[in-house]
Amino acid sequence: MKMQSIAFEATDWSAIEKTEHAGIGGVACWRTRQFNDIRVRMVEYPPGYLADHWCAKGHILLVLEGELETELADGRRFTLTAGMSYQVADGAEPHRSSTRTGARLFIVD
Repeated sequence: MKMQSIAFEATDWSAIEKTEHAGIGGVACWRTRQFNDIRVRMVEYPPGYLADHWCAKGHILLVLEGELETELADGRRFTLTAGMSYQVADGAEPHRSSTRTGARLFIVD
């Protein structure tokens, strides 16, 4: 990721419109900003959320609140709680998210 031609700007995430993204279980709410090729999101997963796909996109993800379960296609599972993060490259390891309790995330990809 190369960050170029991005002027300084503060973001009030509460002012960014929410978009809904249905999973197998629950509906995720995203607030998204796009800076050239870089997407920055504040994401909320409700309790019981399960993603409807295996994602191969690279991310840097930080759990702000709640608990996130990340499953890799090879069967490994990771539980992340508030203050924990993960990073994965594009095409590296397909993964999907779920949460029993709900989670709020900050994601850069």
